[in-house]
Amino acid sequence: MASIDIFNDDAFSLQSLTDAINVTPEGQAVPTTLDSLFDEEGVTTTAVSIERNNGQLALVPAADRGAPGATVEDDSRDLIPFNTLHLPLRDTVLADAIQNVRAFGKESELETMQSVVNKRLAKLRKKIDTTLTYHRLGAVTGKVYDADGTRVLLDLYSRFGITQKSQSLALGSETTKVRQKIIDAKRKAEDALAGEAVIAGWLGILGRGIYDAFTGHADVEKSFERWRDGEFFRNDLRTGFQFEGVEWQEYYGKVGSVTFIDSDVGYLIPITSEDLFQTKFAPANHVDAVNTIGRPYYATQKILDHGVGVELKAQSNPLTINTRPNIVIKLTKA
Repeated sequence: MASIDIFNDDAFSLQSLTDAINVTPEGQAVPTTLDSLFDEEGVTTTAVSIERNNGQLALVPAADRGAPGATVEDDSRDLIPFNTLHLPLRDTVLADAIQNVRAFGKESELETMQSVVNKRLAKLRKKIDTTLTYHRLGAVTGKVYDADGTRVLLDLYSRFGITQKSQSLALGSETTKVRQKIIDAKRKAEDALAGEAVIAGWLGILGRGIYDAFTGHADVEKSFERWRDGEFFRNDLRTGFQFEGVEWQEYYGKVGSVTFIDSDVGYLIPITSEDLFQTKFAPANHVDAVNTIGRPYYATQKILDHGVGVELKAQSNPLTINTRPNIVIKLTKA
């Protein structure tokens, strides 16, 4: 019969549990519409600075804690610091949960208990993944919200001192030239980018309401119908609807009472040659992780008092950011 003492094995150390939670479980899926836009990297610090030179933004390389900071060469340059966020989760494996867990087949008792713990860690990781997806949408829209959907954790426009650019598609009028509205929105993004990077493509994400109005508009409908008529000849139907050089996708997400995106709002996103969208992972707040390169997930365990169970703790310490938030154009239905 499995016992609490088994958790003293090295298989349940910080390193081992962290390795386990960083392996993606088979069959697990989270929304990935925006994930491919973001470059992921671990850093050794809990803060990352963005360098702004005459309004142009660039990431500053991370340094060891206590090391000299980056040099600001002239008055036109400044550094904007951002703290990484701390996303901790806990779960408890009570003694009763392992009371009747017995080794079977070729599995040892240790292997059986590892399976129990890994299942719990997979659930914790899924919650973190969903939160990262929510934060990445926030980095695109300009505001990263907390789990309640109302408290702002990071307002990129406020921090950078810039105003969000928007474009009305005027979808309520049948005479609207939607193609021209999209071109106008593209030009706003191109002006904001100011030739600092090459635009390799465009992605448009639309809430449900604006997506229906967009695809149902007379100026768009013919192209949309041609796309639907030919969809059986496509290798993958998830590639999106192409219109005016933009891949348009309906974007929807909801966890509990929190809806990811306003139904009547969309965003036009230039896909560039530079890594403007970043997710940085800081080290965990553990002695063993100090000054090491951060990993996306960490996991530890602790035997509870009197051996009544084991507490599992998972965490991620991300900073998800768009270093050029004004290149993303907000689209409105009206």
